[in-house]
Amino acid sequence: MPYKTSLLIVIFFSLLAVNNLNAQGTNNSRPNIVLIFTDDMGVMDVGYNKVTDYYETPNIDKLAKEGMRFTNAYAAGANCAPSRACMMSGLYTPRHEVYAVGNSMKGPINLMRLAPVANHPELAPSFVTMAEALKTAGYATGIFGKWHLGDESDSTDPGHQGFDVVMESGAAAKDRKMRVSDDPKGIFEKTDAAIKFITANKDKPFFAYVSHNAVHGPHQARKETLEKFQNKKPGKYHNNPLYAACIYDYDASVGLLLDHLKKLGLDKNTLVIFTSDNGGTNITPQEPLRGNKGAFYEGGIREPFIARWPGNIVPGSVNNTPIINLDFYPTFAALGKVKLPANRLLDGENIAPLFTGKQATKRDKIFWHFPGYLDRPVIRPRDSLFRTRPVSVMRKGDFKIMLYHEEWLLDGSWAKRATNNTVELYNLKKDEGEHNNIAASNPEKRDELLTDLLNWIKSTKAKMATIKTAAQQKNMKRSEGRTNRRSVADDDD
Repeated sequence: MPYKTSLLIVIFFSLLAVNNLNAQGTNNSRPNIVLIFTDDMGVMDVGYNKVTDYYETPNIDKLAKEGMRFTNAYAAGANCAPSRACMMSGLYTPRHEVYAVGNSMKGPINLMRLAPVANHPELAPSFVTMAEALKTAGYATGIFGKWHLGDESDSTDPGHQGFDVVMESGAAAKDRKMRVSDDPKGIFEKTDAAIKFITANKDKPFFAYVSHNAVHGPHQARKETLEKFQNKKPGKYHNNPLYAACIYDYDASVGLLLDHLKKLGLDKNTLVIFTSDNGGTNITPQEPLRGNKGAFYEGGIREPFIARWPGNIVPGSVNNTPIINLDFYPTFAALGKVKLPANRLLDGENIAPLFTGKQATKRDKIFWHFPGYLDRPVIRPRDSLFRTRPVSVMRKGDFKIMLYHEEWLLDGSWAKRATNNTVELYNLKKDEGEHNNIAASNPEKRDELLTDLLNWIKSTKAKMATIKTAAQQKNMKRSEGRTNRRSVADDDD
């Protein structure tokens, strides 16, 4: 065979191999990104954690086998809006001041020792979202379901915050094509819209944010699914058939989405992330973890988290590195080759190296800050009236510190830290369920972490709840009835 002919054949097959590798989704190509974001699903509600013996999540479990699951994944907020605001902006709560849904003053006013920091109910349009960043890099962007960061305002709705295609939950409810009995929670409708978006954009990079209302209340499920769990033996911790059925229907929609990616041949070049916005509510105990949605114990902020990217992420792998959902922004930007401005502040870190088993990030601390009140206590509470009072939190290595503002500001601050109950300290490696507060028995570690946390509060200019003035007390009392009626009626806080 002539030399030139042989050379051409080698070049042809080399190019074919390169094209095939790119199609397979190696690090040489920009992946599509599908973020499957569930609402109020606790870390102990998924089957792959082998805690529940009642709920069933076969498709999510399959995703875990095909990807990497993180055992220390966190939401940046203990309830819906702040968690989403942090994730979309890549910033901790003190920077955007979305602390709660509606307001940060929920519960009996006379038992609030401090005046909470005013809440921003919307993510201001001045913050550049990760959808906007990906859009500048040529990604098609779509949201399917819950936005919850400014639905009422033209300048803060998702269409003005970086999303080309918007299917919000409210519009979906008004225009539902399926019979209610087929899809009472709108789960499959949102999934179908996401599938159509993926199909329409299969030839270019896309970011699909599939943001379900499930499994948030009110809990709904298809008739046959509910009957399945009504006939099932209750588990050790979980025994609510309607909630179990809602999870099962939701899980089925995850399977439909993943099957469609495979059908289109996109699965190998698509990073799929599955996680939740906060912990489960009191209807679903998170034992052996403490607490639930709205509290900053592990059951309120630790989340199920799976990353799947065939050819890049080893199937069935497990990572114990603490991560937080505001890491998504820098991670997606890095994978999408987004050129972020040099002055763009992001509190999260690029965790893509973790997907391929490389060294963990340089970060050694993760923070939370909530200077307000949420009523209705959680399971194994600190407080019999509130899910949380004003608190700042930090995880550093295996240790977690919680600084409660009331005792700090009113009961002696640093000078009385050993006796005023302002600090809770836990060694999560030895005490994952946060049973034993070791603040008193380990003063050296307490003071080390407390100093770190106070320095972070200062560096971010985080606002603390304040001592109430007479005028504030009067204004708080005036709004108490209206606030609490809304809080009881809507568990979306």
